[in-house]
Amino acid sequence: MHDSTRRGMRTRIAPAGLMFLAITSVGWGFNWPVTKFLLSELPPLTLRGVTGVLGALLLAALAVIRRDSLRIAPGIWPRLLVAALLNVTGWMVLMGLALLWLPASEAALIAYTMPVWASLFAWPVLGERPTLLRTIALVMAFAGLASIMGGNGVSASVEKLPGIIMALGGSIGFAVGTVVSKKYPIHLPPITAAAWQIGLGCLPIAIVGLALETTHLSQVTPVGWGLLVYSVIGQFCIAYVSWFAALSRLPASVAAIGTMAVPVIGVVTSAIALREPLGVGQIAALVFTLAGVVLATR
Repeated sequence: MHDSTRRGMRTRIAPAGLMFLAITSVGWGFNWPVTKFLLSELPPLTLRGVTGVLGALLLAALAVIRRDSLRIAPGIWPRLLVAALLNVTGWMVLMGLALLWLPASEAALIAYTMPVWASLFAWPVLGERPTLLRTIALVMAFAGLASIMGGNGVSASVEKLPGIIMALGGSIGFAVGTVVSKKYPIHLPPITAAAWQIGLGCLPIAIVGLALETTHLSQVTPVGWGLLVYSVIGQFCIAYVSWFAALSRLPASVAAIGTMAVPVIGVVTSAIALREPLGVGQIAALVFTLAGVVLATR
């Protein structure tokens, strides 16, 4: 590891890190059409909350196996709760509800404008002035959103408006959580931090969902049960663990840019699995949104 810290030498990209990053991108990308399908069989809050709690429990078990401490110092609790609220609760609720109005492909595109919003909020909070590239990135991201809203006509856009607002809210909330977490970092082992954030963030969603929504498990198809297992293990465990493994092996910029494969995978798999449209409007949104995120992370 000393090679990456020497001056004048190019940082080496570990092949194992790229492999873990690819696993993460595939896991999170596939989860968009998976969630869209599951919403046809289960109510949104129950689906997002219960799978998240189960995923958090599995991550906690993994932390114990790794001999990572699950104890939380009193001073860390406020930061942990804020991060859980912004990065998990808001994200899970708003994105889950957005999928009731939006195709999974369009929701994924809006979701991954997060780096653009984060760069905006980093100016007042962290003192990071926006560069020309980041300003252009914001314009391109809005162009992508405009393509989503106008690609199928004004009437379709009005029908999608609640989903667009919720997806944007989830994306912006996650960006705020990212900036706040950078200013006030949570000093915990990565898997421990993820287990607590996911658990604390999803528990109230699960409670509200189970209390207010009607769930008919008898109506869940065998395909649905298989996708539920994937949502718990694939999304929350394998993908998150792979993400932590990638971060430990790759430069942060490489890892961040690599996650932009997620909406690409989400769009393509949604078109194949759910037969969602992949026309000129969606392709334009994909190009402009991803190009904007690339510039924002430079």
